[in-house]
Amino acid sequence: MTSVAAVLICIILGLLTVFQILLIAGLPLGRFAWGGQNEVLPTRLRIGCAVSVVLYVLFALIVLEAAGLTSLIQSETFVTVAMWVLTGYFALGVLMNGISRSKPERNLMTPVSVVLAGLCLVVAMG
Repeated sequence: MTSVAAVLICIILGLLTVFQILLIAGLPLGRFAWGGQNEVLPTRLRIGCAVSVVLYVLFALIVLEAAGLTSLIQSETFVTVAMWVLTGYFALGVLMNGISRSKPERNLMTPVSVVLAGLCLVVAMG
């Protein structure tokens, strides 16, 4: 079950990475991100998207490590703590997306955050 949850997390993070890259490229999808205030994101938010892409890659690595699917990080304690931090991060994302002023962001990203938080909990407990 842990392996399946980890793979699903990585798939969702991959899709979110594609979404962030589309935002960086200037596609008019801003209503789904960063509070939905800009249809096309300004430079500072595009930089934020680039940071998100890097973070998603790191998140995926932590998830794969926690599920025992890779062995690149030597510290089991670090991986365990990081997995619980990710679980909390995505749980906080449920709240933050849920209170967004942007209805499209609330409707799309809140459920995504719920799924990620739940899957991270499965991996963290696994």
